[in-house]
Amino acid sequence: MRIFSSALEGCALKYLNLSNNAMGEKGVRAFEALLRSQNNLEELYLMNNGISGEAAEALCELIPSTEKLKVLHFHNNMTGDEGAIAISEVLKRSPLLEDFRCSSARVDSDGGIAFSQSLESCISLRKLDLRDNIFGVQAGIVLSRTLEKLGGISELYLSYLNLEDKGAIAIFDALNKSVPCLEVLEIAGNEITTKAAPHLAACLIRKHTLRKLSLSENEMKDEGAVVIGKALEGSNPQLRELDFSSNMLRRAGATCLARAVVTNKPDFVLLNIDGNAISEEGIEEVKEILRNGKKDETVLGSLDDNEPEGEEESGEEEDAENGGGEVAVEAELDKLCFQ
Repeated sequence: MRIFSSALEGCALKYLNLSNNAMGEKGVRAFEALLRSQNNLEELYLMNNGISGEAAEALCELIPSTEKLKVLHFHNNMTGDEGAIAISEVLKRSPLLEDFRCSSARVDSDGGIAFSQSLESCISLRKLDLRDNIFGVQAGIVLSRTLEKLGGISELYLSYLNLEDKGAIAIFDALNKSVPCLEVLEIAGNEITTKAAPHLAACLIRKHTLRKLSLSENEMKDEGAVVIGKALEGSNPQLRELDFSSNMLRRAGATCLARAVVTNKPDFVLLNIDGNAISEEGIEEVKEILRNGKKDETVLGSLDDNEPEGEEESGEEEDAENGGGEVAVEAELDKLCFQ
């Protein structure tokens, strides 16, 4: 590392990728000669490097200028809160940053809040990827306030951040006010329930450029799917992919989503509703809706993890609890879908 660093010392690099090396703090400091000599970097990649909190602090110390930096990626490190706070100082000095990724970095609430506050300085941001950290609700709320000020974002990756309903609702409400040209929204695995569906629906209606929406591994159920499906049905003409897998869906929710994606969406290519409990009859109805909407059945994607018997079991439980049949529940949901 020292030899490599010395060989390039003084070169005016625009692109530097040191990913997939066993660096840690000692490795970062081994690149000191190279890093200290760089004033024109536009892209910096440090993915899968064992970047700990101490290593992140060393980076912050050694990089003299990030005023021209446009891309900064820190995927798959052990950065933690301490490292996130250090990286946040770099963000504050990067007004031209367009693409920031710090996914799978073990960042908890304090680090998430530090990121969220520092990102306010990145007024040119287009792509933000914070997936697979441990932000929690409070960091999600702080991030929502920042998103209101970053209207140029087109791709937003917020899956597996423990946002829950409160954090997700704050983000949906912020996106409703800002980010007019959003193209990708991934917010899977955040324990989002039906309660958040109206907030997301209100946001979606305004996102005419949206190409991909991923809500996988949440708890939207049929009620949430109906609300989201109704919103999508009359908007989002550029939508190409919708992922509603593993959301406790049954027949009513699945068919409503199918109706939504065949309406005014000429480029739509993938509806993922795998990992739910949709009956065989429900799957056939979804396929028929797709065919009638002039979509190939391959749009439906894999159904290997769907559990058709699960719909019957869910229906029996609801019968016992509510004194009503599954058919009645689905009839009410269908009525909502067509209001």
